[in-house]
Amino acid sequence: MGNKEHLLQQLTGVDSSKLNYYVELKKKNEEILKQNTLLEILHQLTRDINIHMTIEDILDRTFLKLPQAIPCDFLSVATLSMERLSLKAAVPSDFCTMDELPKDSYSWQVIRSKKATSFDPATSYLAQMHRKDIYPIELKSLAIAPMFVRSEVIGVLLVASFNHDAYQEAELSAIQHLADHLSISIQNSRLYTQVSRAKQEWEQTFRAVTDPIVLVDLDYNVILHNGHLPEQMRKTWEQSNSNKCYACLHGLLEPCPDCPMEEMQKTLQPQHIRIHDESGLTLDRSHYPVLTDKGQMVAMTIILKDVTEKVKMEAQLVQSAKLAAIGEMAAGVAHELNSPMTVIIGTAQLLARELAEQNVSEEIDDIINCGLRCKRIIQNLLTFSRQDQIAVSSTDLNSEVERVLSLIQYQINRNQIRIIADLDPKLPTMTANGPQIQQVLTNLLVNARDALDSLNDEEKVIHVRTHVREKDGKRWAIISVEDNGCGIEEKDLQKIFTPFFTSKDATKGTGLGLSVSLGIAQGHNGTIEVKSTPGQGSTFSLVLPETEE
Repeated sequence: MGNKEHLLQQLTGVDSSKLNYYVELKKKNEEILKQNTLLEILHQLTRDINIHMTIEDILDRTFLKLPQAIPCDFLSVATLSMERLSLKAAVPSDFCTMDELPKDSYSWQVIRSKKATSFDPATSYLAQMHRKDIYPIELKSLAIAPMFVRSEVIGVLLVASFNHDAYQEAELSAIQHLADHLSISIQNSRLYTQVSRAKQEWEQTFRAVTDPIVLVDLDYNVILHNGHLPEQMRKTWEQSNSNKCYACLHGLLEPCPDCPMEEMQKTLQPQHIRIHDESGLTLDRSHYPVLTDKGQMVAMTIILKDVTEKVKMEAQLVQSAKLAAIGEMAAGVAHELNSPMTVIIGTAQLLARELAEQNVSEEIDDIINCGLRCKRIIQNLLTFSRQDQIAVSSTDLNSEVERVLSLIQYQINRNQIRIIADLDPKLPTMTANGPQIQQVLTNLLVNARDALDSLNDEEKVIHVRTHVREKDGKRWAIISVEDNGCGIEEKDLQKIFTPFFTSKDATKGTGLGLSVSLGIAQGHNGTIEVKSTPGQGSTFSLVLPETEE
């Protein structure tokens, strides 16, 4: 029996009786259970705490579990920033006032030592925390543990109890473990907040850009877009049954013929293209590769810029420069011809008086009439040359049509084209820029002449009409030019008013006539309407609202 007791004492290392041995064993079991409970709590907190939580949420969740393993009646976190240590959160939240902790506080001692320490919280320290009167019982024990992120102290964890000597080495070790876990959770929460803020700022910036931006993958699938599309393209986007960029943006069934996707995968360089959309828009389409860290292209960013108005303005500037040059030349020619024509007409009139009794008056009258006609043509050229200097005024549209026909009729007739003029005598007088109306009509007549070039055996006819249209309680003056020429293909019909678009040979057109003409019509609050059937002809109508005198 004595050998057994001796052996028992050697195995346990406890020089005591059986009773003392079981007491010591029970105490160690309790400590182990306490440590296990703490580990379970830390594990549970690790699972419960997520990056969406604030510091207050994290402390609340911790405070519910911690008293199961460690005495805890007060829990707080103080963060360090710019050499200032401030209480950021506490549980209970109304226990004390959140404030900056002074340099001589226990918390700063722990920050300098970088070691968890227990304190007897003196009244002076409690005063620094501004404990509220609704909690009359004073804290008897305080443990403070530093909170680290990559060996750098970012703050401290404060755990306090109403019990004396609540925190020994084991509790301090557990509190340090808890502080390490909370440091990681708080840092993750901060990083998530920063990333979320950066993401939100990026998305706000992305959506604030007024130009359409579309991100597509290498299979042409739309990944992201900022929602800013021109009205003409929005309908195509909404009606698309596919997520492919070519379907959403342009209503196509396969990639655009000029898509630079394959080229960009080889060169990894941005590509810029100007396109004329089916809706009549002129777009600058820029493509930028999205690269990985290894320089591999994984997506493409498309930025669309609506330059329709810009191109129209450029076209108007080009046309204005061209008209200015023509006008200057026409003015010079007109002035050079004006003087001799005056002499010719004057001399013919003198001869008519002197030879009134002889039988030559008919020939002399022909000379006078032709001279007067030439004078009118010269006057029209002068008017055309200074059209930009003329403001809107009361204008007889029928007279403007007759002036244009007198100038251009010979040029059209020599192409064996018959012009039929059907002018409504009841057409109201309009407030308009007469020379600009002439310019529009001249463009329409020249286009009609060119459309008749392809006819060989059939009679070539251009029908010029003026009439009044009443619609929705408004009256409109219409000047229409109809031809029986080749007509316009449906695919080109939406593009004919696009600056620099032309279906003619390069020697016959610049693609500016209709664009400038539409601008003039819109400047008069009107428009140009088009009806065309391929192989049968076209009708262009200048539509102007009736203006009050």
